[in-house]
Amino acid sequence: MSTPIVDRDLTKQAPHSPRDRLAGFVIAKRTIDKCRASLTGKLGEYHYDCPLDNMLFGFKEITGDQFKPVVKAAKTYEEVGEWLLKNGAKKSPEEIKAWSDKVDASSLYNDPEKKGYFVEVCTALGLKPEKTTTFQWLEADDRASYLAGK
Repeated sequence: MSTPIVDRDLTKQAPHSPRDRLAGFVIAKRTIDKCRASLTGKLGEYHYDCPLDNMLFGFKEITGDQFKPVVKAAKTYEEVGEWLLKNGAKKSPEEIKAWSDKVDASSLYNDPEKKGYFVEVCTALGLKPEKTTTFQWLEADDRASYLAGK
């Protein structure tokens, strides 16, 4: 199945959830959405090549600058997924799944440098920081932003 990349206006719509997997990789669809929005000037308050995107780039040993032309040329998400599988550090399906599962379950609450910020933003959204994953917080923040008319 091929899923066309539709340029999202991130001033009006959130990118994909970081949990949505592409070729097994978490973060990938969200990163594609932000990359495309950066190319069309519709990134809003999001950032491309941010620390979240760099988790994917670091795992694959690629850069945002290497990823951008691939995303720009791609017609479907699957094209980018195939590129990710073939480029950068070679990773087995098992390694990709283990990494994706670990990142999906992780929380900024456990990062001493980011814990204070995470507690603050989770509390503002009505979330319990000690029980909230980073992806749960991002999803809640996306919902809250667009419900408030971001």
